[in-house]
Amino acid sequence: MDALEPRVWPMTTALAVDGQLVFGGVFSKQLAREYGTPLFVVDEADVRYRIAEFSKAFAFSDLECSVHYASKAFASADVFRWVVEGGLGVDVASGGELGLALAAGVPPERIVLHGNNKSAEELERAVSAGISAIVIDSFDEIIRLQQIVRHQNDVVDVLIRLTLGVEAHTHEFISTAHEDQKFGLSVTSGAAEQAAVAVIGIPGLRLRGFHSHIGSQIFEPIGFEESAKRALAFIAHMKAQHDFETEELDLGGGLGIAYVPSDDPPSVAMMAKALHDIVVSESARLKIKTPRLSVEPGRAIVGQSTVTLYEVGTIKPIQLDGDEERVYVSVDGGMSDNIRTALYGAEYTARVASRETIGAGLQSRLVGKHCESGDILIRDLVLPSDIAPGDLIAVAATGAYHRSMASNYNMLTRPAVVSVKDGQSTLLIRRETEADLFALDQGLHR
Repeated sequence: MDALEPRVWPMTTALAVDGQLVFGGVFSKQLAREYGTPLFVVDEADVRYRIAEFSKAFAFSDLECSVHYASKAFASADVFRWVVEGGLGVDVASGGELGLALAAGVPPERIVLHGNNKSAEELERAVSAGISAIVIDSFDEIIRLQQIVRHQNDVVDVLIRLTLGVEAHTHEFISTAHEDQKFGLSVTSGAAEQAAVAVIGIPGLRLRGFHSHIGSQIFEPIGFEESAKRALAFIAHMKAQHDFETEELDLGGGLGIAYVPSDDPPSVAMMAKALHDIVVSESARLKIKTPRLSVEPGRAIVGQSTVTLYEVGTIKPIQLDGDEERVYVSVDGGMSDNIRTALYGAEYTARVASRETIGAGLQSRLVGKHCESGDILIRDLVLPSDIAPGDLIAVAATGAYHRSMASNYNMLTRPAVVSVKDGQSTLLIRRETEADLFALDQGLHR
């Protein structure tokens, strides 16, 4: 029960002599006392290591590359600063993410804007800020941008998001390159070509290249390779039919991480080499200029860096068929800080973080405190038989899409986020208060 699986925990995680989990040199109980629970704990060294890993892996002598951190995974001013200090750019998908990136000091020329329904206001803000590129996702967006650049007399770099018919073998809701979905413009139907020709003909819009994203939590390079092949074939078509030279091919993100010990994602270096090889070889085969390769990791940078600390409240044994028993262990958070189990059926691992445990393993279900039967964090989990109210539980790999998708269901306040490094903790995002929630209810302020 005391073994630590390094594959799923942040890189500085250690086990103290009293059985406590230690992150970045800071003890779990100290973090809970100072900041309360639930609490997101970010290993700064882990994040910085993965930023450097991507920077190094995509540094090729024969292929220009750029890496942008996908901020939808988790956005905060400090994380943006770590990303910039590590030499990466930032990809944003809303006006709010764009505003935070600019406020945090991310250079506009390192920012790319995504989104399938960007408002005129969001586009105007991006153009005014002078960001690197806007990824076009629809014909309506072309019209909006045309009006903006005509009014502001600007030249804006754009990429067109392609739908290539490549479906990653992930959950339906996180596969984003098959035809029947909301993102992109279809190559097969001719919509992508029509959009590209339209953009080329608009003064003020400069078509820099094309974008594709096939899904998330991907463990095999084959999907990326097939996506690259189809995108490069389209690029060759644009060269042959319209004499258009493509500067950039953005293959998005989606590299998976280990949530449970059985997960075995590829290394960043291996994935980078696979993408490099297919882009270089296919460009040569098609006799086109090799475009700059861009990627957008999010989960692969912050996912494993973070754990969530909870406090155990209620423990309830349930008798199942025969002699089998399951113990429901309720914590002080739940689906408001981790919706992924309910949304995707995501799997996690967890352990007692506050002490040494004794006793045989107990078949458990880790659940939250919400008034919802689907409020389950881990469906099947072995916990020690001496689990008790007041214990701290740490759930691993909660850095991506947890705080960023958190809600106020049942009027719970969203947890704080702290970073740890070299025995020190720093508050990145403070815990919400009831006053924060009530401030929006105008019935309390008339």
